[in-house]
Amino acid sequence: MCSSVSLRDFINDNKPLILDGGLATQLEAQGFDLGGDPLWSARLLHTNPEAIQDVHYRYLISGSDVITTATYQASVEGFVQHLGVTCDRARELLMSGVHVAKHTLQKFISENKTGRIHGLVAGSTGPFGAFLHDGSEYTGNYAKEMSVEDLKSWHRPQVECLTAAGADIIAFETIPSIKEAEALVQLLREFPNSKAWLSFSCKDEKCISDGSLFSDAVQVALKCPQLVAIGVNCCSPDLVEPVLDSAKTLLTPDLSWVVYPNTGEEWDSQKGWLAQVKKAGSLSQFCESWMRQGAAFIGGCCRIGPIQITELRNVLKGPTQ
Repeated sequence: MCSSVSLRDFINDNKPLILDGGLATQLEAQGFDLGGDPLWSARLLHTNPEAIQDVHYRYLISGSDVITTATYQASVEGFVQHLGVTCDRARELLMSGVHVAKHTLQKFISENKTGRIHGLVAGSTGPFGAFLHDGSEYTGNYAKEMSVEDLKSWHRPQVECLTAAGADIIAFETIPSIKEAEALVQLLREFPNSKAWLSFSCKDEKCISDGSLFSDAVQVALKCPQLVAIGVNCCSPDLVEPVLDSAKTLLTPDLSWVVYPNTGEEWDSQKGWLAQVKKAGSLSQFCESWMRQGAAFIGGCCRIGPIQITELRNVLKGPTQ
């Protein structure tokens, strides 16, 4: 962690932590073509880590308290398969995602451009469906053919690398199935000194992507005191409030909500992002309601950029200095 302040101190500050937005979104805005790449933004850890550093820095300037590593679609198996590197090199690349983020945060703090002197690095790990690169992180269909032990075995190398590299918190992101959530909760216990949040993709106002109730997913999280937050990401902002409301009685003093939706558009693995039929609300429009519901981490996912993060921070914490 980049200060002597603990993670719990951050969360108990009575103001939510501002997450960043879409890393790939900003990289693509800078001219990188990532859409059809099975490694997505993680490929740039191998080819252009400076570009990732630049995006991290932009989000920090925009008001993010937490920056998320470029490892969502990274895995040891994926790097070996798609880059032709050894397992050892694949692990180095995964760990470099944390190193790049921590270096950027230290640089930002040393330059003290906004008066903020603290920050966190979240080590991102996506679901097995992200490795499959077929959109199944929004269905979770693969989990039907896999056991909890299968899923633990696949995720273990990624979590080992992120924790070894010194991520302040692990971000289990866009998890579509309750079985995969159970696997991650069990796996996290193998790393007793680590904290994490668990964030689901959801299909409607009560259910995560595999059709399980969000409230049942929260029950899984309650089994693990290492989880500091549970919530949703990469869904429409309109869905967040009712999803959280469906499990409001389960929230405890030691467990907060984490919320970082996209712009409300839908992803098609063949066509990309589909235009919205109905305009979704903005982060800044809903964020105060999410905070009142108990959200301690609020930010954006795909299609959310630095401008929206600045708007979010202005509403929740006032303008950056």
